[in-house]
Amino acid sequence: MTPLDTDLDDVPAPQGQLILKLLASRQDTNIYGDIPGGWLVNLMDQAAELAAGREAGGRTATVAIEAMDFLSPVRVGSMVSVYTQVQEIGRSSIKIDVEVWVRPPQGRHLEERQKVTEARFVMVALDDNGRIRAVHS
Repeated sequence: MTPLDTDLDDVPAPQGQLILKLLASRQDTNIYGDIPGGWLVNLMDQAAELAAGREAGGRTATVAIEAMDFLSPVRVGSMVSVYTQVQEIGRSSIKIDVEVWVRPPQGRHLEERQKVTEARFVMVALDDNGRIRAVHS
């Protein structure tokens, strides 16, 4: 193994499957012109719901979000990508890791991206009446 191989292994990369990808636009900003954290949480919740729905074969709901840190701001014009990875499936719950990565508007290379936040979402499967049900029923 050469030193170059080691350096390549140290480059951070998204974990999981790409679920959502969109451009952060001016309409997504708060009154100060910044992309708010709540906008990112909404995207993450949508991505977790899509991933959980695939596993549960139907309707799901968020019951918890574990430890979320915002690592850097998202600027208007950034390409936002949301990745999910199922970590654990219980009787009625699904734990999903969600990561948000952005490519800044001035990114010279398509590979230039950075993680801006991550969290674990706990989802539960619901029946048609909105009651908790088994994931694989």
